[in-house]
Amino acid sequence: MDYLLQLAASPTAWVALATLVVMEIVLGIDNLIFISILTNKLPEKHRAKARRIGISMALFLRLALLSTVAFIVQLTEPVIDVLGQSFSWKDMILIAGGLFLVWKATTEIHQSMDPEPEKPATVASKVSIGFAAAIGQILLLDLVFSIDSIITAVGMTEHLPIMIIAVVISVLVMLLAAEPLAKFIHDNPTVVMLALGFLIMIGMTLIAEGFGAHVPKGYVYAAMAFSAAIESLNMLARRARQKRQAQQTEV
Repeated sequence: MDYLLQLAASPTAWVALATLVVMEIVLGIDNLIFISILTNKLPEKHRAKARRIGISMALFLRLALLSTVAFIVQLTEPVIDVLGQSFSWKDMILIAGGLFLVWKATTEIHQSMDPEPEKPATVASKVSIGFAAAIGQILLLDLVFSIDSIITAVGMTEHLPIMIIAVVISVLVMLLAAEPLAKFIHDNPTVVMLALGFLIMIGMTLIAEGFGAHVPKGYVYAAMAFSAAIESLNMLARRARQKRQAQQTEV
């Protein structure tokens, strides 16, 4: 109890908490984009449930990993050496997660450009298989992003209560933002392609970090913000054209 009171009275602890919350929210954006795109492919009545399950699993995994901080730190120790390049468990997990993201985003882009005809199947079987597959893929990426998130937290502070509070706050923000973000992506089809491009970039960043190349996250998110701003201008321009066309039609 005295330890918690000392933390609460420490300005440094509050600064660390605020910084870590921002970092965790930013890192959670990647996770949230993937969940939004994937759940939008499910039947509408299952989307909200899948999003809640996916984000709840992200919270559970992060808290579970925090309870094994000593083990998580060991994940950064080299375990194998290939052609002079050392790899830790963290590196291999990041590479696997990055490859999966690149494969998944590329597959989604290909299906958007050249959709395959739907195979005949009952509605029930489509819902069941689709829902299970979506949850499985979300769980896989939750694990990758959770490990990255917790290792970042461990590197920023040594106080476990601060890590727990930051993780809980960031996941709550994800939970609140999930529905609006998914609806926005669903209502604006061109944003889906942009988001898939983001996932490819994030996947390549994970692969690069797995091979020991440090990629400043600021550059990645700055590029994402710039691309999102340009797409916003395109959306405003399209709406303006549609409005003018509607006015001309009425005349």
